[in-house]
Amino acid sequence: MDKVYPDIGGAWGEHTILKLVQEFPEGQICLEDNGQLVGVALTVKVKYARFSNPHTYDDLMDARENILNDRKGDAIYGLDVLIHPDYRGYRLGRRLYDARKELCRQSNLKAILAGGRIVNFHKYADEMTPGQYIEAVHRREIYDPILTFQLANDFTVKRLLGKYLPEDKRSVGFATLLEWNNFLYEPSDNILGSRIRNVRVGAVQWQMREIDSVEEMLRQVEYFVDAISSYQSDFAVFPEFFNAPLMGLTDQSQQKDAIRFLAGFTERFKREMSQMAVSYNVNIITGSMPINEDDVIYNVSYLCRRDGTVEEQRKIHVTPHEKRDWVIEGGDQVSVFDTDAGKVGILICYDVEFPELGRLMANEGLEILFVPFWTDTRNAYLRVRHCAQARAVENECYVVTCGSVGNLPQVESLDVQYAQSAVFSPSDFAFPYDAIMAETTPNTEQLIFSDLNLDELRYLHHEGSVTNLKDRRTDIYEVTRKW
Repeated sequence: MDKVYPDIGGAWGEHTILKLVQEFPEGQICLEDNGQLVGVALTVKVKYARFSNPHTYDDLMDARENILNDRKGDAIYGLDVLIHPDYRGYRLGRRLYDARKELCRQSNLKAILAGGRIVNFHKYADEMTPGQYIEAVHRREIYDPILTFQLANDFTVKRLLGKYLPEDKRSVGFATLLEWNNFLYEPSDNILGSRIRNVRVGAVQWQMREIDSVEEMLRQVEYFVDAISSYQSDFAVFPEFFNAPLMGLTDQSQQKDAIRFLAGFTERFKREMSQMAVSYNVNIITGSMPINEDDVIYNVSYLCRRDGTVEEQRKIHVTPHEKRDWVIEGGDQVSVFDTDAGKVGILICYDVEFPELGRLMANEGLEILFVPFWTDTRNAYLRVRHCAQARAVENECYVVTCGSVGNLPQVESLDVQYAQSAVFSPSDFAFPYDAIMAETTPNTEQLIFSDLNLDELRYLHHEGSVTNLKDRRTDIYEVTRKW
């Protein structure tokens, strides 16, 4: 400290250091080279509400130069990081900063705060204000050995502190209040009720088969819900129009009438699948089904939570086939739903091919996007697949696609199915190299499971190789709702 800080008084007294080590040992981090001390990071616990507001360096200690460590503090304050002059240039300061960040995460603390000297300001004090100097450093027009380093380590300038350290002539008494936010922080009163961060999803690549009754189909649904639940899954996912074989129970000479016949079962499927969600303790994405509302047909998917509540998402964009043969209308709202296993959204098949919907959901904190689909040919399937992968990358979320397979010639419009259900991730180091978490064998009925770590998304949002959400140029474009 004497070598690093000769201009502001050098080292603290030995009793100050010893008391700090005794009160907050894990916060005092050292680097050694064969027993020689070459780097130190000194840290104290503080109340965020107090020290995220204007203060001076003297507010951190009492009259006897004892650092005031608050054992109940919810943030840490970076007192000093110093590297022996002979060991500079080895990025040791960055390692100490990274160790502090890890301490903040492991201790579930809100943030790291620090008062940062602006040691080259004295050279520019006659020609610019401290605020202008800070902006110039941020734009890299001026180099400041401390502030430049802190900005490069993901700290942001929260405010300017006046008379922070009056004896600091090089900074003319000014300092920056710097902050690094722990985006994994959970307030202590929320920890017991916090959401699951490791989420297991199970999806049914559903075989279209001839059936004799609605009871038979519901037994098949329950079989898969039971199987998925037995693997302790948080979500069970079904495909778009998975119950369409029920149209084989009526006259299909008029497809418009057949889809209305199918819509007559939707309320029962919603009710019974909601009961299954509670009984088997798994959130169910019900694929999609037609509903008849005031003689208008919509294509709707339900989220049946395991607490018994139900949400719905209507298909926004209907395909030419749905318009022409079934006279289905599009919905007009898209939502993100809170669950005990993260924030989720549903886009039914064709909807995933419109990036605006995914972006609206991402703006509301989307973590997992479910895409029940129904495609007949491989090129149709690939449109859904490629767009789903794009939504995962651009919105930094997981995407679960779920389709149906098999042939059912006796039901109009169900002649052939093509599907390869899959779970996609963003494309970065924390995820599989091809951004595919799991996928089924094409055109084979089977279950697919994948474990999704929601904290990896939070890391990606802040510290990814690229940060799509954070780097959007909202100053020149934006996606907005019209309702």
